[in-house]
Amino acid sequence: MQRADFHEKFECSGPVILPVIHVLDDPRTAANIDHIIEAGLKGCFLINHDFGIDAFLPVLEAIRGRYPDFWIGVNFLAVTGLKAFPILAELEARGVRIDAYWADDARIDESTVIQEEADTIAATRAACGWQGLYFGGTAFKKQRPVDPKDYAHAAVIAGGFMDVVTTSGIATGQSADLGKLADFRTALPDQPIALASGITPENATDYEMADCFMVATGINFENDFYNIDPARLSRLVNICDEMGKRS
Repeated sequence: MQRADFHEKFECSGPVILPVIHVLDDPRTAANIDHIIEAGLKGCFLINHDFGIDAFLPVLEAIRGRYPDFWIGVNFLAVTGLKAFPILAELEARGVRIDAYWADDARIDESTVIQEEADTIAATRAACGWQGLYFGGTAFKKQRPVDPKDYAHAAVIAGGFMDVVTTSGIATGQSADLGKLADFRTALPDQPIALASGITPENATDYEMADCFMVATGINFENDFYNIDPARLSRLVNICDEMGKRS
């Protein structure tokens, strides 16, 4: 996928904001999505931090039924596309469309030419026929550490396996190193890059080189893992809009 196509898809010239909702139940998830829609955004990600996939799937089905046209991506915590893509294809066959999958670890190995695991994931995606976008974690928090000198090489490899190369800081809520993001941008000048930790209304302009902000704690109420603060979200939206006007 090209950067221009990604921004066009979300009708946004600045960084695309995709709030990440840590799901607990249907009503709370719906309330958060309502805040996102009221802020004028086009989509979000849902993640199952507190329970397994089997308990998550009925929530996805209920939320898709309630919001049939809203862009919804998911993250099955600590699950690669190898397991996720067949599940998503089955959901799609039952009429439960999921627009994107975000894997914390896309299994990119910058130390070798042969990408055995990433190749297997790509083959599984192709075989099951799931049509959504793939956001693949590369040099991502809580995964195998990557030497900073290898960031650019890892990004180049990742660009051949996914739609949106996705990286982060060292932990949830921790800002990414600007040098790391610059290495990714230099390596992938024409492909979309998402940043999945540490974005807040206060620091968003530092990360203008990213195409997508996947943000949770930075727009939630203080010390609240689950509930979006509409005021903080609105501030981030306004800041990103201004960045888009400069692009």
